[in-house]
Amino acid sequence: MFIDYTKILIKSGDGGNGAVTFRREKYVSAGGPDGGDGGKGGDVYFVVDPDANTLINFRYNKRYMAEDGQKGSGGHCYGKGGEDLYIKVPIGTVLKDAETGKVIVDLSKPGQTELVFPGGKGGKGNSHFATSTRQAPQFAQGGEKGIEKEVILELKILADVRTHRISECR
Repeated sequence: MFIDYTKILIKSGDGGNGAVTFRREKYVSAGGPDGGDGGKGGDVYFVVDPDANTLINFRYNKRYMAEDGQKGSGGHCYGKGGEDLYIKVPIGTVLKDAETGKVIVDLSKPGQTELVFPGGKGGKGNSHFATSTRQAPQFAQGGEKGIEKEVILELKILADVRTHRISECR
C-alpha cells in the first residue's frame, strides 16, 4: 500500500522542575539552599531515511513524544535531560502545520536532519534565588512546557514523464 499523506501529533519534551531543598548535616546548622536545576526536555528531529519510500509507518502510530527532563534534586544536582526523538521519513517529505497549512520544513536532501521542535528548558532550583536578605527561599522555578502540534506529512512524488513525438501519417 502506498501512503503519501498523513496527519500525526508531535510533542517535544517538557523541562524538569527545579528542586526546593536545603543542606542539612550534623554539624552544619544553617546550610542554606542547595536545590538543583531541572533537566532540558528532549528535542524532536526529522531525518531523511534513504531506504524509506512511503509513509505507511505513520498510518498506525499517530503520536510521537520526546522524553521529558527530570526534576532537580538536593546537593545542587541537576536533573537528567530528556532523550531526543528522531523521526525517519522518506526523501521528498514536506512537513506542514495542520492548523495553518504553513510549511514547517521540506526534507528533500539525502541525509538531511532538521530540528523541528526544541524541548523545554529546565527550571532553576532554589539556590539561584538566595540573596543576602532572602537566605532560605521556599520556591523554585518550574520547567518550560514542550511544543505540542498536529502536523501533516506529505510525500512529494516525482514522476518520470517522457514525451514521445507522434509523427503524422499522410
